[in-house]
Amino acid sequence: MIRPITCILLLCAFACQEAGAQKVYTLRDCLEEGFANNYSLRISRNQEEIARNNATRANAGQMPEVSASLSYSLSETSSDMKSRTGADSHTRNLFNQWVGAGVDVNYTIFDGFNSSSNYKRLKELELQGATATRIQLEDFIAGLTAEYYNLVQQRLRLKNFLYAVKLSKERLRIVEARYSIGNFSRLDYLQAKVDFNADSANYINQQQKVAASQIALNELMAAQDVSAPVIVSDTAINVASRLDYNDLLASTLASNSSLLSASQSIQIAELNYKMVASRDYPILRLNAGYDYGMNFYGSGSTRLSQSWGADAGLTMSFTIWDGKKKNQKRNAHIEILNSELAREQLELTLRADLANMWQAYLNNLRLLNLERDNLVAAYENYDIAKDRYMLGDLPGIDMREAQKSLLDAQERILTAEYNAKITEISLMLISGKVSSYFNAD
Repeated sequence: MIRPITCILLLCAFACQEAGAQKVYTLRDCLEEGFANNYSLRISRNQEEIARNNATRANAGQMPEVSASLSYSLSETSSDMKSRTGADSHTRNLFNQWVGAGVDVNYTIFDGFNSSSNYKRLKELELQGATATRIQLEDFIAGLTAEYYNLVQQRLRLKNFLYAVKLSKERLRIVEARYSIGNFSRLDYLQAKVDFNADSANYINQQQKVAASQIALNELMAAQDVSAPVIVSDTAINVASRLDYNDLLASTLASNSSLLSASQSIQIAELNYKMVASRDYPILRLNAGYDYGMNFYGSGSTRLSQSWGADAGLTMSFTIWDGKKKNQKRNAHIEILNSELAREQLELTLRADLANMWQAYLNNLRLLNLERDNLVAAYENYDIAKDRYMLGDLPGIDMREAQKSLLDAQERILTAEYNAKITEISLMLISGKVSSYFNAD
């Protein structure tokens, strides 16, 4: 009868021994490791860097273009000439060569504010890239924090199952002693043994859930060994109970990353409209260059000629009619309206989500307080049942029911704590305050 519990206790001792030799992770430790290694975050940062590299005046068309050219040509000709006086001439295989080099500069002086609007658009895209990284980062913080406390929850549940095994073991010991002297029937003994084995199986199954949570946390941190045990420093799930709805709402409207990205989309749409409208203006370009050429002649009195010099000029162009421009301006204006509508819709959705999360948060806090009271009553009920059971005044099935009530109360309070923590994390995420978990002690 001792073997199952002995194995379980040995497993616990081995786990405690390993925990002493391993690093104990705080939430901040997990977040820091994830910041450095998580693949999604690294990809997002690379995308942000691409947007930053694109936001230059050269890409916007505000810088001059300088080009250099070097050319060489060779020609071979033959000719026959007949004069009216009868003096004929024949030329064969004459070679002419040309060598040329030049530097040219092209600069758009004015393009109807197209390049300046394009530069502002690229800078806005750079900001939107940073916002996209922030969204990815905040989602990561929320996801890892939730998984961190899930691991805390699973470890606490494992502890509760171990406590259940100990209670069942104690009950089995009492039944064995009473059965040996004839005070309990074999039915009582078999029922106690079945309950003990059931609790032992629950404990073993819970170990797998702990391992699964550890793997998920390692994956978020991009650990090399995803199956490595993770020992967390928190031994309880502490829920913030002083959040203020008005503060969360104001922070959501001012700091929510998705809302900020939507506002940036409006700015980009307006700049796209200005770029299309810039076609209504004339374009003034400056062209300048310096060229050098050298020619070798295969015949004639001139054997070699060279030329060099600079040139400059201004070119003005104006589109008199473009059948596509009018529709493009209309579409660009519609895109502005759509961007504004999308932001308004997102704000409404955020208000609704915040209100729903707030109600869930308050309900979870009320449930948590209720379950804490229930747990105290369940412990007291179990102690009374145990005393009556020891005196032989309580049947085994009633003793098991008292034990089950205690375990159920422990399970409900764990669930209530975790659900309250998840709604708290959701509120912090939607209000743009989720980064506070990184700075928490």
